[in-house]
Amino acid sequence: MSRVCEICGKGPSYGHNVSHANNKTRRVWYPNLQRVRVLKNNNVVRMRVCTRCIRSGKIIKAV
Repeated sequence: MSRVCEICGKGPSYGHNVSHANNKTRRVWYPNLQRVRVLKNNNVVRMRVCTRCIRSGKIIKAV
């Protein structure tokens, strides 16, 4: 199960934790994905969608 939005393709971003002593360790930021029931081609489908796509109206939630 990939951590990628099925609408916009947003995935994990990578960087460093930086301590006060300037030590750097790798870390990952994951997108806020939600499993949502979506109307797609007049069918109800479950999709993993980021909250940015839900909020911007790129999907239509199924009731």
